[in-house]
Amino acid sequence: MSVQFELSASIRTATGTASSRRLRHEGKVPAVLYGTDQPNVSLTVDHNEIFHDLEKEAFHSAVIKINYDGKSEEAILREVQHHPFRQEIEHLDFQRVRADQVLHIKVPLHFTGEEECEGVKLDGGIISHLVPEIDITCLPKDLPEFLELDITTLRMNQSLMLSAVALPEGVEVTAFAHGGEDQTVVVILPPKAVEEEVEESDVLDEDDIEAATEGEGEGEAEAEQSDSEEASS
Repeated sequence: MSVQFELSASIRTATGTASSRRLRHEGKVPAVLYGTDQPNVSLTVDHNEIFHDLEKEAFHSAVIKINYDGKSEEAILREVQHHPFRQEIEHLDFQRVRADQVLHIKVPLHFTGEEECEGVKLDGGIISHLVPEIDITCLPKDLPEFLELDITTLRMNQSLMLSAVALPEGVEVTAFAHGGEDQTVVVILPPKAVEEEVEESDVLDEDDIEAATEGEGEGEAEAEQSDSEEASS
């Protein structure tokens, strides 16, 4: 099973925007616990505690024991709402888990052998990671902290597919379970190909540049006209 975390929480009786804002000013984060055909529970958690937990990769794909009001429930993190520009957590969604109930969750994909990768050391290529995490299906007891894929022997212009990822017993790729197609997860590209991709994304379209230039000219003309009218009056 994935690394298990514990989180202390308190029952939240008041709800609504004003109440949530007040909680945040007190260093608390509103949260909700739902699922397994049980009533939703409104909670609050300490902002600093959850902020540090969220910095740990394993926390996002782990079974979390939530302790509140003298009881404990196991859940997984489903959603985190961040403040638009401040480093603050605004709301959390936790989904209950049951030992006999299958989970659908995303787990990180770790690439091993990057330093020894033949496509980099021998061919001078660059590793392009296309899939950082995989949506899996499993029981809570089989939930892995992450999945691994060895790219040591990958050469220039070679790639590995999602089907190449070794899965622990009891774990399925959700897409495959529903008849989805295989997909590339990592490829070794020539440096020039990577540079061209970056250049294409950074270069503005000529029409966009011309439109922006015209807009600036119109703005300057309007400003000059306004100044002239004020001077004449």
